[in-house]
Amino acid sequence: VQLVESGGGLVHAGGSLRLSCAASNFYFDNYALAWFRQAPGKDREGISVIRSTDGSAAYADSVKGRFTVSIDRSTHTAFLRMDNLKTEDTGLYNCVILFFLGGGTPPLAPILSCHPAEFDYWGQGTQVAVAS
Repeated sequence: VQLVESGGGLVHAGGSLRLSCAASNFYFDNYALAWFRQAPGKDREGISVIRSTDGSAAYADSVKGRFTVSIDRSTHTAFLRMDNLKTEDTGLYNCVILFFLGGGTPPLAPILSCHPAEFDYWGQGTQVAVAS
């Protein structure tokens, strides 16, 4: 499994960015792609997750109403649209993939609270810097 993030950069507060996470090298259709971020000196935080089968999503309170996640199922690519960025959004943004091997539609929100060690596959990350 390979995950490749892109789209990070430097913006001023109030600006927008769109991150991409392209997942490849797997053959299973029921999965979730989640975004985690880590600000300097802080713990990694799960901020958004989306389910491949129906596009349902969950968000951390810190980004709810400002960030929107979407998915292109044909390319296994998740997008994170980040609007009204704040300086506290600065950090390294990674995506992870979680396969629902048992099928069904497990709840998404708990994924954001998972310890990073619970995920087998991570991208290299893309850096986001928000200047005041």
